[in-house]
Amino acid sequence: MVIRSKEERTRLNAEASAWLARLHGPRSDEARGALQDWLKADPAHQEAFERATELWEFLPGAAELNDEPRRSVSRRFVPLAIAASLAVVAGIGAMTALLDRPLTFDTRVGEQRTAALDDGSRISLNTDSHVTVSFGSDEREVSLDRGEAMFDVAHDAARPFIVKAGEERIKALGTSFVVRRDGDRVRVTLLNGKVEVSRAGERSRVLAVLAPGERVSAAPDTVPVLDRPALDAITAWRRGELRFRDTPLSDAVAEVNRYGRQRVIVNDARLAALPISGVFATDDPAEFAAAVAQLHGLRVQREGEAVLLAP
Repeated sequence: MVIRSKEERTRLNAEASAWLARLHGPRSDEARGALQDWLKADPAHQEAFERATELWEFLPGAAELNDEPRRSVSRRFVPLAIAASLAVVAGIGAMTALLDRPLTFDTRVGEQRTAALDDGSRISLNTDSHVTVSFGSDEREVSLDRGEAMFDVAHDAARPFIVKAGEERIKALGTSFVVRRDGDRVRVTLLNGKVEVSRAGERSRVLAVLAPGERVSAAPDTVPVLDRPALDAITAWRRGELRFRDTPLSDAVAEVNRYGRQRVIVNDARLAALPISGVFATDDPAEFAAAVAQLHGLRVQREGEAVLLAP
């Protein structure tokens, strides 16, 4: 991988911002052919344009602007400091500044997104998640503030890739792993490569060095737990699935409810302990409730917009 200076990355970001602005301008058809030539000239051009596109998609109101008549779009881009670059340098500078400062990516309940980073790494966010990305000359840092994300890290020995989640720090060099944060509890599952999980603070210490297939679960003032989960279950959300194997119904319901389409309720302690196995869609809690009811001879009742499983 070519290591580029901050000045060169800034220049590429500015050029990509300008191309993106031209594509949303009144002469976008003319810009497309020239853009293809620019993209083919250097792989770094493609990477910069992907970053600019990712940022554009995350900006509030971007989708609505894409659907408006071009005359209206040109007027409203100015407050967003993006399409002003169609006519003045100020717009390009604003977009470039956004690309060069720490970026935040998040998802709403039930939503999933993938972000391409400027080093070639990718972050896939699961439902209701939030990350902050800050890249420097000697370190690449990502903070997982809440939720769950899968990281596909591009190798760069000169700049370690660090994920912070609560008190835990996950250090990776060219690898793929999943981090999930539920309050103070953090779980790290390694898919490929090698990662080191440590706890920050005055008494910083290494909790685990994971091998592929291993997971460490950690929380403040507790002993870390190392296990080997079913990886197809860990990454099932990437396919819009939830996979359970002898999972207590209460835990399965908690997973289903993370996606927020329709809440499932279990109030009976005996039912909460029932084992659940199977593959279910993340966006169809009613189907999940119906399948569980059929499997264990339960009743499904409507509780407002929620679904109650009852004996």
